Amino acid sequence: MARFLDVHPDNPQPRLLQQVVDALHDDALIAYPTDSGYALGCRVGNRDGRDRILKIRGLDDRHHFTLACRDFSQLGQLVHVDNAAFRAIRAATPGPYTFILQAMPEVPRRLMHPKKRTVGVRIPDHGVVRAILDLMGEPLLSSSLILPGEDEPRTMGWEIKEELDHAVDVVVEAGETPAEPTTVVDWSEGYPEVLRRGAGDPDRFA
Repeated sequence: MARFLDVHPDNPQPRLLQQVVDALHDDALIAYPTDSGYALGCRVGNRDGRDRILKIRGLDDRHHFTLACRDFSQLGQLVHVDNAAFRAIRAATPGPYTFILQAMPEVPRRLMHPKKRTVGVRIPDHGVVRAILDLMGEPLLSSSLILPGEDEPRTMGWEIKEELDHAVDVVVEAGETPAEPTTVVDWSEGYPEVLRRGAGDPDRFA
């Protein structure tokens, strides 16, 4: 059964945040709130966690995983960002955007697109996940919690606890989240291409 942690959305309790981070370091798979619905997350080095995310979501190996980052400095260590992308992405973050960029060699190959060598990155604008990332000191391997046959991410922790009680290890409840996924912008070819219109304003990348 998944552990259920009720965290205050604006002033997350340090004791509960530490429990989340300890679980992640023990290779737990968590469901956690973001500024664009709930997401599934685990440590980048957690091979089993990656496979569990694919199974829960009904996806194959071509899925673009996302690395949730604490700040722009951490993001820049994971992907190649040219000057044009740097300015535009910096202006849009933190926020409900996922950017697909060429991965740095430090990113494990199993997390990249098998042909393009790209990976998604984002800086969420949600107090709880930002506090988790700050305490964790490393990015979080992440994927929107959109179940097979659905178009929108889950928005309530207690519903996830009921439905995925034996599929995840920890559910972080912090109030209802928006129901819209991130706007996905592919910048891997040197220019922005909006692949999915979501919570972030896509027109700034048109």
